[in-house]
Amino acid sequence: MAVLAATTGGALGAPAAAEGETPPGQVDFPTHCLPPQEAGLPPADGPTTARITVDNPAPQVGDTVTVTYQVLRTPAVAPLHPNGAGGELPADTLTPTGRILLAGAQSGEVTVVGAKRNDPVPAGTPLPAVTMTGTFTVTAPGETTLAPGSYTLHTGHLLELDTTCTADTASAAPVSARLTANPLPTANLRSVFLGAAHGGPGDRVKVTAAGFPPGAAVTVAGRAGAAETADRVRATADERGTALVELPVTDRATTAVVAYEGAAWTAGRGSGPAAYTVIAVTAPASVTPLPSVTPPPSTGTQKVTATVEPGALGMTQTGEDITLGAVPYGDGGAAPGRIGTVTVTDARGGPAGWSLIGKVTDFTGPGGIRIPGASLSWTPRCVAAEGSRSVCTPGSAGVVGADGALLASTPDAPLVGGTFTIDATVTLKVPPYTPPGAYSAVLTLTLS
Repeated sequence: MAVLAATTGGALGAPAAAEGETPPGQVDFPTHCLPPQEAGLPPADGPTTARITVDNPAPQVGDTVTVTYQVLRTPAVAPLHPNGAGGELPADTLTPTGRILLAGAQSGEVTVVGAKRNDPVPAGTPLPAVTMTGTFTVTAPGETTLAPGSYTLHTGHLLELDTTCTADTASAAPVSARLTANPLPTANLRSVFLGAAHGGPGDRVKVTAAGFPPGAAVTVAGRAGAAETADRVRATADERGTALVELPVTDRATTAVVAYEGAAWTAGRGSGPAAYTVIAVTAPASVTPLPSVTPPPSTGTQKVTATVEPGALGMTQTGEDITLGAVPYGDGGAAPGRIGTVTVTDARGGPAGWSLIGKVTDFTGPGGIRIPGASLSWTPRCVAAEGSRSVCTPGSAGVVGADGALLASTPDAPLVGGTFTIDATVTLKVPPYTPPGAYSAVLTLTLS
């Protein structure tokens, strides 16, 4: 288990449509625009033409999506001078803000903001087109729709004035964009642990099967390579997903023990094998005396037996604190770092490989503000020490998250073992304008 900590410290254009064509996602909806009281203008009613686009229409849960809200036409007009005289709104004095409404798999609102970027506008004439951007984190798989919400046009000439436009209450704004989020891949955390790694024929070995759904029917069975032996018991997982059994090992071919759901072992619903060695009991040799004629010189033989004792599977790590780099407030970005080096030692001497899984909680910062754990990704690396029998494979680069991801593993083989050094570079995606401060999470590594 390790603790991670991170510190936080322009308008986008959309592709143009062919002449005469309506750009994808462009919608019209009736709006009611309320100018500031100081402007001396009546409310303006009329259609708003808008368009919403996303930078990634097929994200994964945990990804940060950038959204762009364009108001191409508005009934709102430039406010008059406070004294009622004519004039114009100077260039680069209009700041737009708005809301995008999410519905479907994920609901809520996204706040978008635009830059001060406008040409001069004569007082009393329609305000120009504006572009606003923002981001949000995908939290649920499936289709999410995006519709334009209210927007405010702030003018900062002589007085700070706001004109707010909302959709007509009788007809909400239509959907302008859609995205379909993919769920995070789930890791198989099923595993078995043995009370002893060897024993004589018929010995009962205590087995703990963990990581199963609560109430699942679990089969614990012996294995010889990829085939099951005659040794088998069944149990039901408790509310924690754990089954405790005693397995009589009577088949001398048994070299490992597995646990699984269903009629037969599968990679998705079964544990990796835990090595077990059946040590045969050798009967003492019988000696037949020679006929008594002339006593020959006395001779004798002795059988010499040496046993290589299987060991255990374990790991150590260097340090429990991981400090990620800082990112600037406002810009957000990637906070880089590296996990403490993990050393896995496999001295079991059986056919079972192993896997090392990592899971991370949400990052919690000042005032309970959170950055989702799915914002943390890693690129694993694994090196086997010289003489190791197993080949170590690093997990895929990608999101860690609360559901877990593979850091490294070795495959099953007739005989496995060795020492392996594992580390990974990590990156936390910090959203723009995340409040400054330290954000901490817990990364838990499970070896099985």
